[in-house]
Amino acid sequence: MTEQKVARKTLSRRQRKSRKKIEIGRKEFFYRGKTMEELASMSIEELIPLFPSRVRRTLSRGLTREQDKLLRDVEKAEHGELVKTHCRNMVILPSFVGKTIGVHNGKEFKRVVIQPEMIGHYLGEFALTRKQVKHSGPGVGATRSSKFMPLK
Repeated sequence: MTEQKVARKTLSRRQRKSRKKIEIGRKEFFYRGKTMEELASMSIEELIPLFPSRVRRTLSRGLTREQDKLLRDVEKAEHGELVKTHCRNMVILPSFVGKTIGVHNGKEFKRVVIQPEMIGHYLGEFALTRKQVKHSGPGVGATRSSKFMPLK
């Protein structure tokens, strides 16, 4: 490579790095054309038409006793306070944003910090119930060749 090509490559690398360093301001969040302030001021009945069909159906049937209790607990909780629940089928509402909820995954409570992008999803989506499989090397007797491993 000639010196000019090397100089151009390093220049373009430097330019790419400097572009990454530029602070990108956070955009204002919109959900179906509504800002967070507008969403927070709406009642559940006013929110229902904005949600996808499965969530609309769930909310139009009314909240269960557990879901209603969770809704009251979350609204009563202060910022940073953990609210534990087994209610994985609760829809995340705008009043949940910024709160921390401990969602039970069958073994432990997974800490979930609710962000605006989570509105309309279920709590259970953010506390996975199965671990990722991590395979290691085969054990003794797992393969034909491991039969003849020395015992010393």
